Formats: sequence, C-alpha cells, structure tokens
Amino acid sequence: MAAASRKLFGTDGVRGEAGTFLTAELATALGRAATASLDAPRPQVLIVRDTRESGPMLEAALAAGIAAAGGDALLAGVLPTPAAAILVRRLGLDLAAVVSASHNPFRDNGIKFFSAKGTKLPDEVEVRIESLLEGGGPPPADEPGRIEELNGGEDDYLRELAAAFPIDLSGRKVMLDCAHGAAYRVAPRIFARLGAEVEAIGIEPDGRNINDGVGSTHVEALAARVAASDTAEIGFAFDGDSDRVLAVDAAGRVHDGDELIAIAARGLASRGELGGGVVVTVMTNFGFHQAMGEAGIEVATTQVGDRYVIDEMLRREWRLGGEQSGHIIASDIVATGDGIAAALLTMRELGGSALADAPAMEKLPQRLVNVEVADRDGLAGAVAVWDAVAEESTALEGRGRVLLRPSGTEPLVRVMVEAPAADEADAVCDRLVALVRAELS
Repeated sequence: MAAASRKLFGTDGVRGEAGTFLTAELATALGRAATASLDAPRPQVLIVRDTRESGPMLEAALAAGIAAAGGDALLAGVLPTPAAAILVRRLGLDLAAVVSASHNPFRDNGIKFFSAKGTKLPDEVEVRIESLLEGGGPPPADEPGRIEELNGGEDDYLRELAAAFPIDLSGRKVMLDCAHGAAYRVAPRIFARLGAEVEAIGIEPDGRNINDGVGSTHVEALAARVAASDTAEIGFAFDGDSDRVLAVDAAGRVHDGDELIAIAARGLASRGELGGGVVVTVMTNFGFHQAMGEAGIEVATTQVGDRYVIDEMLRREWRLGGEQSGHIIASDIVATGDGIAAALLTMRELGGSALADAPAMEKLPQRLVNVEVADRDGLAGAVAVWDAVAEESTALEGRGRVLLRPSGTEPLVRVMVEAPAADEADAVCDRLVALVRAELS
C-alpha cells in the first residue's frame, strides 16, 4: 500500500529534532518537491508556524524551496494549524504548509501540508513528494516565484470562527491555557469577542517554553488554576499548534476528547443537525460507545490518527469526529482538528449549563502499557498473544475491551484494557503485558 512506502512522512507530516533531523536543507527540499507536485502554473502556497525558536529558520527555508520551484510563498506568521486549513480554502490557494511539532517539546519541529480543499494530503501525494526528493529533487523552475508577507490571516480566521459560532458568552468566566503556542493571541481574542470574561495562561511564548508544563499535555496546571478560582466555571487547554483541546470543569476535573465529542454529538443529534453519526478511533473509551448506543447515535471506528478520522468522515459525509487526545473535527467548519473551534462548540452545546452537569458519559477504567519489544512487527505472528487476547476479550464482552497494537514509530507494543472496575483492568493488562514481554522481547 502507498502508506507503507512513506519514509519521511508520518501520520502528521515530517517531524523530528530541528537542526539535526529536520534541517533547513530538508525544509527547502520539501518546499521544492511539494510545490513541484502541484498541477498549477504558479502555485500559491501559504505558510503558518507556531512559536518555536526554530520556526523562522524552517519557515524561511521552506519558502525558499517553494520559490525555487516557481511558486509564491505567502507567510502568514504564527497561527494555529487549523487556520492554515481554513485560509487555504478561503483564499483559493493551492497548498498550505504548517511549521509545527504540535504537542512535542520545543527542540522538535515539523512540516505538514494541506491541500487546496483544506484537507491533509493523501498518502499517494506524500509518496509522490518523497519520490521527487529521492530522485534528487524536481528540475529547476523556468522562473522563480516570490516570497511575500500575508497580512490579515489572523483576522480572517477569527471571522470564520465568529461566523461558525454566533453565540453570546456574556457573563461566562472562561480560563484558557494556550501552551505558549500558536493559540496565544487568537484564543483569548475570540472568546472575548463573543463576550466571555477571559483569564489566560500560557500566553508568553519565548521560543522554548511551548508545551513546557502547560497546555493539553500538562492540563493539570489549568485544572489547579480553575479549581482554585472563585469565578472561573470552565477551562480549555490547547496544545502547541492548537489542533487539540481538553476541558476542565469548575471543580478541576479534566474532560477529554471522548467526553467533549459526546457532548457535541448529543446536542447536534437532539436538534437533527448531526448529519449521520460520529467517527472515532480504536482508543476511544468503551463508555463512549455505550453512551452513543443509548442515544441512538451510530459510531464508526478508525485506526489512531486524526487523518484517518477525517478520511472516514468525508467518505461517510458525516460532520463530527475526533480522538480521545482532544483532536475534535467539525467538518462543516474545517476538515482537521481545531482546538478553539472545539472549545466554542462545547460552549454552544452547554448553553447556560456547567460542564459538570452535561449529560454523563460513564468512562470505563482504562489501563495502557507500552511494552518495549525487539520487533514490533512480530506482533502480527504472535499466536500465543492473540489467543490470549481472544480469551480476555471474550471474558470482557459487553463490559469492556482489549486492544493491542504496535507503535507506528517505536519498538513498542501498546496494550490497552478497559473494564468496569480498575482492578479487573489492571489484572487483565498485567497478564497480557507479561505474555507480550515473554513472546516478543
């Protein structure tokens, strides 16, 4: 299959340590190859980035590659990843590139591309880009393109959000954690524009503090702040590029992507606006499936990765999907995860209610263990392991589930168990982990 032949591109673009793996030279080559892969006489390519100190270097290198291939590079500066997906479509451009490593530490960076439709590139296009790189790069363009600043991108993105969510948040006290990342300006602006009283943390990026003790990967910082507040009723934590979000209620309890998707699905379905069912991944909690079953909402499941969720949503022409990690996609707004849009969607569906009072989704206790193995591909032929998985799954049928899958990038096998009680989940997981170690380590 095409996806299997990709070497540079992972499930979310090309990512690695900046300056060692992701060099200026590689960024330039990617810009040239991606631009040359387009069927346009003078491709117009948008570039946005997050707040990492390596961002300007990689932005410049990427832009140089685009121009060398005969395209025009339009630099929009620091903006959330979903803004690129919206603007490339709104402005009628040919391609968008995002310089970001999402929730990773500042030393990492990445480059991912969006098509003219605002969707992530299909596997076959990424394979074509890699083929151009392996062949020494595309031939020089007859005439180089230009590199220009694109002004007004932030305001355009805010207008799209305001149009999609014409809600009045007057009297609502909201706390935001912007992870010192790409949301640090736009998230407080849109909530204030809609009338909310906003307190924000993680809004002082210095190039190195992105995701450092803040944001959705460190949501405990926001949870403690909200719980200690006398007025804040809800909080939202974004990641470095603002394509995911987690929420915190007034008591400091964290609500993950599964719970926020359940809230949105119930609200949309109650008004006849869901337009089908919901797409989630294999990591979605069993309690979500139970809650959707009780609500009469169909659920489709994909492998891990928001690109696969989006592909299935588009195939089915459904409007809502996402991941437990906080990637939440409302495809009528943007065909990728958008943390700010998901936060506004949550506020709309809550109405005047508190997050803690939203229709319950009873999460089953979950245990996840990453087991280091000699060869993750050996899992496929591990008969004893799969026999044990079948036996444990039968015992949990209708009450929980077992999931084993190899990591896509590391020598790991991920063992996940959900059961009605934590001690049962622990016991089943421990048995399977021991067997995986014995068979594959």
